[in-house]
Amino acid sequence: MKKANQGKTGVLLVNLGTPDSTKTSDVRKYLREFLMDKRVIDIPFLFRWMLVNLIIAPFRAPKSAKEYRKLWVERGSPLKFYGEDIRDLLQQELDDEYVVEIAMRYQSPSIKDALDELRSHNVAKIIVIPLFPQYASASSGSVQDKVMEIVQKWQIIPHINFISNFVEEPGYYKTFAALGKKYLDKHDYDHVLFSFHGLPERQIRKGSVDNYCKLGNCCNAYHDKNRFCYRAQCFQTARLIANELNLPEDKYTVTFQSRLGNDPWIKPYTDEVLKELAKDGKKSVLAYSPAFVSDCLETTIEVGEEFKEEFEEAGGERWDLVESLNDNKDWILTLKSLVMKN
Repeated sequence: MKKANQGKTGVLLVNLGTPDSTKTSDVRKYLREFLMDKRVIDIPFLFRWMLVNLIIAPFRAPKSAKEYRKLWVERGSPLKFYGEDIRDLLQQELDDEYVVEIAMRYQSPSIKDALDELRSHNVAKIIVIPLFPQYASASSGSVQDKVMEIVQKWQIIPHINFISNFVEEPGYYKTFAALGKKYLDKHDYDHVLFSFHGLPERQIRKGSVDNYCKLGNCCNAYHDKNRFCYRAQCFQTARLIANELNLPEDKYTVTFQSRLGNDPWIKPYTDEVLKELAKDGKKSVLAYSPAFVSDCLETTIEVGEEFKEEFEEAGGERWDLVESLNDNKDWILTLKSLVMKN
């Protein structure tokens, strides 16, 4: 039990973000804020501004708005309402000495509003958990950057602890494995595909320790020199889940999705691999998207619908997507474990 003078601990959960609605104007607003982040598109400001505001946002927003309409349910965006749910469920798991808030890196609820709410409780410490299992400068790094930008203006800055990644947190990969096992118990899939969100290769190289990252077999082992390499973390995630499921190496593949622009992104690409699988006679595939803890556009629509269609057009017959962690009880207990350890 805490002593009276230790104060409360704030817990700030942060996910990527979502448009406020499926209106094209709201989607355009979201894309502009997201893509103008210097950690997301890491090119000089002027070129980034022209690329986002004159090309990407105007032309991509109408198409993206249509995709968001497929995703939207009565409660709105799954990424947002599952965030609100896990906030409430985690608060129930913790005692009154903790105050839990949810924020989105882009749009609402904002990180500033969530931090202001924690400050109103006079918290002595804040534990920041970016809801990205694998660290990347464009995701977890951006959250940390934004939090520090805000709190540096506070007169009194509490102790702040950032959870950079939780790839090897047992509750994370064991829960994902358990979700997949429900599918594997019902059907004998020819292959399992772990599709992670992609990043430009240059971002991996920029974060490489001693130029270790070669964007190839260097990800076959996970250790001090690549433990913050996004690609290596993804391969480690797949290995841990596969081990829980007793999948041999030739039964699963790690791929990367959602590339943008003409620059090379980390490989192999999901849309290319799924066609190769169909060509090689793999008729049924179970797909995972373990870079996301909540259902969202990249999971439900891109992996669950678009890749399914592409796989079937290439000759495949069955494509199932393992759902995200969402409000799973074991996932909530995993978050509690992360809080208690830190």
